[in-house]
Amino acid sequence: MSIPSVQLACAIRRQALEMVHAARASHIGGVLSMADLLAVLYTEVLRVRPGEPQWPERDRFILSKGHCCAGVYAALALRGFFPLEELMTYGCDGSRLMTHISHKVPGVEFSTGSLGHGLPFGCGKALAAKRQHKDWRTFVMLSDGELDEGSNWEAILFAPHHRLDNLVTIVDYNKIQSLGAISQVIELAPLADKFRAFRWSVREVDGHDHKAIGEGFRTIPWEGGKPSCLIAHTIKGKGVSFMENELVWHYRSPDDAQLRAALDELGN
Repeated sequence: MSIPSVQLACAIRRQALEMVHAARASHIGGVLSMADLLAVLYTEVLRVRPGEPQWPERDRFILSKGHCCAGVYAALALRGFFPLEELMTYGCDGSRLMTHISHKVPGVEFSTGSLGHGLPFGCGKALAAKRQHKDWRTFVMLSDGELDEGSNWEAILFAPHHRLDNLVTIVDYNKIQSLGAISQVIELAPLADKFRAFRWSVREVDGHDHKAIGEGFRTIPWEGGKPSCLIAHTIKGKGVSFMENELVWHYRSPDDAQLRAALDELGN
């Protein structure tokens, strides 16, 4: 049964809050900022089969910002890749739902944790598909702070050189990284111009506007022979008023009262 993307986004946020709270884990701010992107990807864009996670013709989705895995785990469980009840084992001893994303989980292509690894790996997957004459696509979700890593810029050079128009990079551009605002740590602006200078096709969207996100993905690739970069302007902590644009929620876990308040705000 299909689920509307707006409904899925709310469910992802609710499940992730419960998971992070129960595990006394962190990174909820970055999970909430990308929830709408995940919801559109898993309802309208990615060609996947929940009952057949290793389907050879599936699109590959790679979460390079692996610390925000609670959102992807929630999306996968809600889509039926594994039982919903397993989400509450997140971060527990012996659980396959590790607090940085793990390929042991059905629907996860690649384990990430150290930032700057997802896009280079994604380039390799996209190149393999080209050389094998396969139609599946590779999508890589990056954080903005992660773009401080030089390995990403090597991959950003590599992809257009090999004409990887089956590769899509999504930047969760929430303007806050672990220790401060992007503008204070290492300024990325003008980010779109940087990608264009590296010969990517680039679009910018409101990362919480489901219609705009869906339209952005609908005509991939935007230019033949060029990889695509969707820069999604988002709000860290989106959906929970006291978490929005607050650096502290990069690392803090909500307590009981904060969890109740957040779930009340999100509704059903």
